Formats: sequence, structure tokens, C-alpha cells
Amino acid sequence: MNISDVCSKGSNTNRDLHVHDEKKLTVLIDNGDGAARKEDIKTNSSFLHSVINMSAILIGLGQLSTPYALQKGGWASSFLLIGFGILCAYTSHLLGKCLKKDEKIRNYSDIGNHAFGAKGKVIASTFIYLEVFMALVSFTIALNDNLATVFDGKHLNISWTHLSTSQFLTVTAVILALPTVWLKDLSKISFLSVVGIILSFLIFYSVIHIAAFGGVKANRFIPVLQLHNIPAISGLYVFSFSTHVVFPDIYRSMKDPSKFTKVSIVSFTVVTTFYTTIAFVGAKLFGPEVSSQVTLNMPKHLIVTKIALWATVLAPLTKYAFALVPIASQYDRKLPSSVSSKTRWFIRGIVGSMLLILVLILALAVPYFEQVLGLTGSLVSISVSIIFPCAFYTKIYWSQISKPFLVLNVSLIVIASVLGVLGTISSSKSLMNIVIKKSLSVS
Repeated sequence: MNISDVCSKGSNTNRDLHVHDEKKLTVLIDNGDGAARKEDIKTNSSFLHSVINMSAILIGLGQLSTPYALQKGGWASSFLLIGFGILCAYTSHLLGKCLKKDEKIRNYSDIGNHAFGAKGKVIASTFIYLEVFMALVSFTIALNDNLATVFDGKHLNISWTHLSTSQFLTVTAVILALPTVWLKDLSKISFLSVVGIILSFLIFYSVIHIAAFGGVKANRFIPVLQLHNIPAISGLYVFSFSTHVVFPDIYRSMKDPSKFTKVSIVSFTVVTTFYTTIAFVGAKLFGPEVSSQVTLNMPKHLIVTKIALWATVLAPLTKYAFALVPIASQYDRKLPSSVSSKTRWFIRGIVGSMLLILVLILALAVPYFEQVLGLTGSLVSISVSIIFPCAFYTKIYWSQISKPFLVLNVSLIVIASVLGVLGTISSSKSLMNIVIKKSLSVS
């Protein structure tokens, strides 16, 4: 899941869409206080443009972790990766059907509201914000880990900070990104979302380049299946496809929304192929030693390795504002109308800054990428991408849904719930064990 990708997940979340259109649809949007407002939605995104948007949004941290997940789960676990891709394409289709039901539904939270009322909206919003927050923590951990590799063997004279060189540089990088969360108009930094997409493709290119020309033989052993690792890696796999909260933006931006299902099928096919390819290439290159971030295994002397490392370092800096500003804006909307625009801007900036600082603190305090990402996938992403869409669709179309589809959706909810619980337990245990061991070693 890409965070501007993942990362543009707020209630009206996606700011990664690069739609150039003139046609508009005017709808009435409920303010939540009994009143309503008119809002124009741009609706001229072509089929190809929508496919590019969705594919770019889907590609994110998964490309770092899928080689590790494949090695840990065995090559047979690639069927689980592909299965999640198919399932998430299906649930994307379900969200499109829910959006078709009512033009006033604008975002993921609105679908929850339409299906289950105010409680549905609160639950959906809570999971959205939790996923965004935890994903940002994972991105910041990746930033810190890759900075440590970039500056391996180099030390700054910063003993007064009680931080390592990589931690100090991570703090510095986040401070540099801090002003972006104070922006009211994110269109001023929309170029950063394009940069984020380019950085993602640079990482993919670097891995493929090393396999083809880097002097590392892609002949390492991958086990057939390690069943005991499946609960843990299922969270890593499902996180890679969990960008469903931004799909309503893509749907509403389309010139012909009836093609949304085809857009989903093409996009998920492309991205599933992308993830499966990099998973096998990374696992064959580095075998049992493969890191939960494949960039950390690349030969340090190669230029493409430096490109991949810096791409991973810079990627989070392109995402903080797109992820946090929409969340901070929710507090803005709850303020009385008598509050001045300058005060609103200040409060929004303070909230965004506090959230970013909290992300930084957690990333430095719990710097365990694999466990945090796996926990995010199992605890939150599997609900957002599979369980909720199936539940929303079933409730909204209850009087029309056929028995086979009802059985299918209920079965998916049950299976995904079981996987989510098992994955959450596995990742939580692993995280707790690491924290306890570290505490004991320090004491």
C-alpha cells in the first residue's frame, strides 16, 4: 500500500489523483449537522488515466516487504499473494457498486454511513485513520533503516542528543517535512505525489537491475511452504493491496464510472504481477538472508543500490502532508463557524504537527519494520480492504443480493477475520518478544 497511496487516506482522502478535467457533477453532501452543501466533482478521467492512478496508488511498501514474505512463507505462499490481489480487486468492484447506489456517497466513510448509519461511519473512519497512522510509522522506520545503511560507518558528533547518526538524521528529515502539514492547499505540493510514484518505480528498477546486471546470482533457495509463518506474512501481503479508501475518489473522477470494475481488474492484475515479480526476484537474489526491506540487502558498492536507498529515504517525505492534513482537517470542521480562518489554520497545523511528531517518536521507539507492517496489515488493512467492503455491499444490497453472492461475501468476511486475528496475534507476539529482549539486554 502506497501512502500517498496509503497515504492519501483521510475522509476525502486521495490527493494523488492527477485529473485534468472540465466536466463537473454537482452533488449535495451531508455536513453531518443536518445541513448540506453543494460540491462539484471533476468527472473526466479516462479509462487509461484511471488505471494509471489506481496502479500508482497501489504500489508502495509492498515492494520492500514481499521478497521477505515470500522467503518466509515459501514459494507456495505466492498463491496467497495472488489470492489477495484477486480478492482486493473483487472488493474494489463491490465498493464501486456501493458508490453507484447513491451519488451523495463521496468517500469510504460515507459508504460505511450508508450501510450501517453513524456507527458505520465512525468505525470506518477510525480504521482509516489508524491505518494511515500505522503506515506512516512503517514508512518512517524504513526511512531510519535505510539512512543507517546509507551512512553506515559514518558518525556525527552528536552525543549530546543521545541519538544514533541515523536517528538524528531521521529527526532532521521529519523536521524538514513539518512545514508541509501546515499547508491549507495541498495542490501547491501536488508534484510530491508524482515524485513519490517515481521513487517507487526506481526501487523496483534497482532490484531488477541487480538481478540482471549487478553480479548477484538469483539462484538462492526458496522453501516450498512454511505453514507456521503464514499468519505473520498474510499481514504483509494484504497491506500491499490495501488502498481501498481512495477508490471512491477514482470512481467519482471517472468520465464513465461504469468501467470502474474493468479499471480495478486491469490495475490489480498489473500490480499483482509487479509484486509477485519483485517477490521472487528478491527472494532468489538473497535467500534466507533477505531483509524485511529488500533495499537493505543490495550490494552497497553499486550505484543502483544508492538510488534505491535514497528513494526509500525520500519517499516518506513526499507522503506526510497528503496523509496527515486530511486527518487534521477533521478537527477544523468540528470547530464553531465563528472561529476565524487563521485560527482554524493554526489549529489544523498544530494537530498535524503533533501527529507527525508522534509518528516519529513511535518509529524511533519501536523500529521493527516487519512486525509493525505485519500488525498494520492484519489488524487494520484486512478489514479496510476485504471485511468492510463485503459487509457494506451485503448490507446495502441485502434485498437484491443473490444467495451465492451472499454466501461468498459472508465466507470472505469469516476467512479474512480468522486470518486477521491469527496475523494480529502472531505479529503482536513477535513485536512483544523483540521489545522484551531489547529491554532485558539494556538492563
